[in-house]
Amino acid sequence: MLIVKNGRVITRDAAHPYYKDGAVVIDGEQILEVGACQDLEKKYPKAETIDAKGGLIMPGFINAHTHIYSGLARGLSVKGYNPTNFYEILDGMWWAIDRKLDLDLTRASAYVTILECIRDGVTTIFDHHASFCEIPGSLFAIKDVAKKLGMRACLCYEVSERDGEEKCLQSIQENADFLTWCEKENSDMIKAMFGGHALFTISDKTFEKMVEANDGRTGFHIHVAEGMNDVWDSLQNYGTRPVERLLNNNILGKKTLLGHCIHLSGSEMDIIRETGTMVVNNPESNMGNAVGCAPVLQMMKKGILVGMGTDAYTHDMLESLKVFLIIQRHNAEMPNVAWGEDMKMLFENNREIAGRYFKKPVGILKAGAAADVIVMDYDPFTPISNENIDGHLLFGMNGHNCRTTIINGKVLYKDRAFVGIDEEKINAFSMEQACRLWGSLNETSYNPKDYL
Repeated sequence: MLIVKNGRVITRDAAHPYYKDGAVVIDGEQILEVGACQDLEKKYPKAETIDAKGGLIMPGFINAHTHIYSGLARGLSVKGYNPTNFYEILDGMWWAIDRKLDLDLTRASAYVTILECIRDGVTTIFDHHASFCEIPGSLFAIKDVAKKLGMRACLCYEVSERDGEEKCLQSIQENADFLTWCEKENSDMIKAMFGGHALFTISDKTFEKMVEANDGRTGFHIHVAEGMNDVWDSLQNYGTRPVERLLNNNILGKKTLLGHCIHLSGSEMDIIRETGTMVVNNPESNMGNAVGCAPVLQMMKKGILVGMGTDAYTHDMLESLKVFLIIQRHNAEMPNVAWGEDMKMLFENNREIAGRYFKKPVGILKAGAAADVIVMDYDPFTPISNENIDGHLLFGMNGHNCRTTIINGKVLYKDRAFVGIDEEKINAFSMEQACRLWGSLNETSYNPKDYL
């Protein structure tokens, strides 16, 4: 038994939202009790303790959309890469990278991504993977790393025809095989969705094969209307808009997650709402790719479940929280919008999205919930209470405030040091693989010893 104590507890539980001097009691993989520190110390005197040292005790963050395959791209410059539109970004950078990823490169990408997530207080990820160099076994390689490091993850492979029929069929099979494994394993730590890239890289014939291979077992995780490519392709080649295409191909539903959804019509939003389909917004990535501002305020007003992701632009969910508010206000030319939607997306909607896949509640501190708990260093110099905690999170904190991360009851990161994880060994392996990837992309050589 473990008690995380001596801090302000932010539960995200409407029944008991805040304890000024609180504690969380963990028993195995779940939370046993949340309450006043003094009461719980007396009740569980023999429990092991973690001292929050006056910081914030919170539920771990959920990232509803990320890409492990970009894990080794930090600092990378691809020779000749100078994109002027979204397609050139995809083809010149991300597709160029994933065409080089074999299983070792995929493993290295998973290691660095998950370590960064743990360090930033992220305890659950929904990943959308691509490694067209070596597809078979790629989701299993990521799964192995997630299990080794202790991350809660929902995984899928992005089906696409961009590299030909054989690779497309392999990607469908990888989704199906991994889904079958997850069904047999029945773990609440690793789940599966059925991935798809953007619609302009997927024909109706391929959608039919995806639906057949999935056989109603899980939802789809797919990029939708991120760029105008999707809209133009759907209208020119299929006579309909992207979301209508998905409806016609039996892709939508309560367990399906649509990434981005920037260029939507009102009727498409109505279809998403009526089918109970989920959407995930990635504000920093959208700005960086210059693809536009997603109509999240309109979607949420219509009753669509919209969550928050990062698209791997960052692993810090509080960064996305900050940027979402700014881009929505800038787009609306109104300084008084998006606050409520911002907080709801990260702290409520992401929890609901995860709840459609994981059995135990995540993103909340209450009895029976998954023991995913973080401690954030924060010494406020202005009044703090349950009434203004969101303002402190938005304007006073980021992921680097995280000092301790517990996932599924296991302490993985304590007082800013990894527990039971050989960070040095992982960094050496990742550096070796990054040098191999960068050398292949730029037709040169990088010596890992020069950078360690």
